[in-house]
Amino acid sequence: MKNRFQFWKGVVWMVLMVSHPLFAQKVDEQRMQRDIAVAQNVLSTLIKQQFDQQRMFFPLEVTANYQPGYGVTFYLPADFTTPISFAVGGMGMNGSNNVMIWDGSPEPADAPQPPGVVTYSYSYGSSDSEREAYDRARSESDRARGNNTIKLAGKPTKSKRLDMDSVRDAYNLKVIEAAKMFLVDYGDMITQLQPDEKIIVANQGDQPRVWVNQYFNTPQRTHLSVEVTKSDLTSYKQGKVNRDQVLAKVKVVNTQTMEAVEPDFELLSSIFNSLYRIDLSKTYFTEDKIYFERLKDYGVVYYMQMYSGIETEYRRFALPTLGLEDVDLATRNKKVAELYPKFEKEMKENILDYGRTLKSLKDDENLIFQIKLTRCTGCGIPTTLECTVKGSVLKDFNAGKIDKNAALGKMSVKKGANQ
Repeated sequence: MKNRFQFWKGVVWMVLMVSHPLFAQKVDEQRMQRDIAVAQNVLSTLIKQQFDQQRMFFPLEVTANYQPGYGVTFYLPADFTTPISFAVGGMGMNGSNNVMIWDGSPEPADAPQPPGVVTYSYSYGSSDSEREAYDRARSESDRARGNNTIKLAGKPTKSKRLDMDSVRDAYNLKVIEAAKMFLVDYGDMITQLQPDEKIIVANQGDQPRVWVNQYFNTPQRTHLSVEVTKSDLTSYKQGKVNRDQVLAKVKVVNTQTMEAVEPDFELLSSIFNSLYRIDLSKTYFTEDKIYFERLKDYGVVYYMQMYSGIETEYRRFALPTLGLEDVDLATRNKKVAELYPKFEKEMKENILDYGRTLKSLKDDENLIFQIKLTRCTGCGIPTTLECTVKGSVLKDFNAGKIDKNAALGKMSVKKGANQ
């Protein structure tokens, strides 16, 4: 009996020793959300300070979420680093405001506004939409691209074609500088991160990444990411490395889209469009063409918007992939939540099975799927799902050097905040 007691005592002790790290890693959610909220404000302020007193025409909304085992990602609005205009000051006479468009050209030192800025006016009216305001700015910019002259604070200035690439590059550098300062000097405000977890600043927010081309000729958009691990910050705070050394540890990805893309990238988009058609999918479906961006020396990003059903009338729903019609909201949400694990598993397997058709993807480049999930308030499923796999993994899997489980283990999966 005594030996049996000693045996079970040993078993319990071993279980506690093994599970101890799990208990140690438990996160205080309220404190985490408080730390993130404070950090969001700091990051936003640091970025705005990079642009002096200029106020962005499009509001700078920084969102963030924490994923256990991965870290905290702060999202700037998509294409924030390709700003086409910003507003300065308050409302003017007759309810007008100024849209300022920087073309990168120098202006006299005594110019009453920042160098290289062309000013147009638009009015806010009760019936005016933001879209109409953008259209006015676009119309003015189109005229500015001609050989006519425009007035800048009473001085005639010959206009030239807006150099949006220069604008993008200049703003990228400012955002990167602010992000690095934020990570190194303020990243430790997020106190509960584990040593191997990351803090990331990226311009991959929820706003559409294609709107810029509707107004200006800016075919090359940006993909920006700045990240550091918590262990590197801890070493810096403990004096084990100096500031220059920790800054060297900060990983920066600053790349742009490529206009010319290989046919196999188009083919993969077509394949996933077919896989997740409303009449073929058995989980969620997509109704939109899957948009993708080929990024220079980085890889390719596919953007998907997933849906789960169709709202009919009186808050009733049809779930076509399940063959269900006329269900109430509670039933719809229950079914959507039940489908998520199957959707995630199937999506990751599809990325491996069909991603290996990308013969043009280099070994060190990435295949990324950024997926915005169906709305399901209170369901507990993520708002977004991001899956990343290296080209080398896809090639090894295709050649039979590794099996599917090994390849899945090398895939990075990042989930947004739960709904």
